[in-house]
Amino acid sequence: MNQAVLHEASDAVFAALADPTRRRVLRLVAERGPTSATLLEPELPVTRQAIVKHLAVLNRAGLISGQRSGQEVRYALVPGSLDEASEWIAQIGSRWDERLARLRQVVLEQNP
Repeated sequence: MNQAVLHEASDAVFAALADPTRRRVLRLVAERGPTSATLLEPELPVTRQAIVKHLAVLNRAGLISGQRSGQEVRYALVPGSLDEASEWIAQIGSRWDERLARLRQVVLEQNP
């Protein structure tokens, strides 16, 4: 996968996770395993239709996948779907750690 495609994928993940309701939906799907919008409805302060829309966004971002089971679609977490986003966050964190370590060294050198 080339860099542009990787960035688009992580952009979709971050956009999907920007909404607190979608984060909660994702957490519920991860905790429960395959589940449907109908089963999630009692847990969320939104309508079933809104849950379906949130599930669709998470699905397009590659965070969950849906499989039809009779008249409903059951969604499950896609293993490894957060790996790229986690790696990006770790890289940013490591850069800040390096900067803070350099700052600490400067301060210690000036104040022995």
